[in-house]
Amino acid sequence: MYAEEDYLMLSGIQHFAFCRRQWALIHIEQQWAENYRTTAGELMHKKAHDEGAFEKRGSLLTVRGLRICSRELGLSGQCDVVEFHQDENGIELFGYDGKWIPVPVEYKHGEPKEYNADELQLCAQAICLEEMFQTDIMEGYLFYGESRRRSHVEFADSLREEVKMTVREMHELFQRGYTPNVKPAKRCRACSLENLCVPKLCKTMKVRKYIEQNIAAKDYV
Repeated sequence: MYAEEDYLMLSGIQHFAFCRRQWALIHIEQQWAENYRTTAGELMHKKAHDEGAFEKRGSLLTVRGLRICSRELGLSGQCDVVEFHQDENGIELFGYDGKWIPVPVEYKHGEPKEYNADELQLCAQAICLEEMFQTDIMEGYLFYGESRRRSHVEFADSLREEVKMTVREMHELFQRGYTPNVKPAKRCRACSLENLCVPKLCKTMKVRKYIEQNIAAKDYV
């Protein structure tokens, strides 16, 4: 269990899955830069985040901007949307009759990714909600702005374990204050921090290795 002062931003799990160096630049070194993708994504989240807004339509209760946290993960953040579906197997909610099952919904500007950063973030939200409401949450949804469709996500044990492993590594790097190097890749061109990161420099030889090689060469001569 983590103390509240050690909580990390839940949204950072997506940055970490995309690139550990990007995450460290943002969350450890406090560096940030905007590009089209980040600006468009921020605008979409502003529309989704009407903090504290409740909307009830029949057996569906929609809550926007719900603040969440988990002592187990040491994360805190905010859900874009949590839908509460009325179901006799659910939980009780203060001020509402019946029982309800919470289902997190995360909004993304673009389209589904080749890697599972979005799924990890959504699953982390589910784990926070489970801890807060003392219930089990089996599924959630990712809404993508490009397709205007939802993508169903099942919170399988393998995904949950990957979330926990990822978060443990985030806490370890944060406590060390360590910004890892990165292998330049195609995705670097889509990163708003490319000019701050300068991924090409990570290809250069480390000083220690350079010295060791030169010492070895002199010894050989």
